[in-house]
Amino acid sequence: AGTGKTETTKDLANALAKLIYVINCSPEYDYKGLGNIFKGVASSGAWVCFDEFNRLIPEVLSVCTVQFKAVCDGIATDSSRIRIEG
Repeated sequence: AGTGKTETTKDLANALAKLIYVINCSPEYDYKGLGNIFKGVASSGAWVCFDEFNRLIPEVLSVCTVQFKAVCDGIATDSSRIRIEG
């Protein structure tokens, strides 16, 4: 809390010339909305920083981990397509 994690992430993205989106999470977010965010950043090559990630409800966090793993697996296998739930 208050240690500059988001600012450090933004600075790193800027130093590497990467577009970064900072998403302020709230308990109202659902897995479909997060799925759309993952789809957007995965297709554009941008970075995403989820601020206050711990505020998401456990059910959404659970699906979010599956979505994140799909993106990571796609990157690891150099896939041209990935399937994201939501």
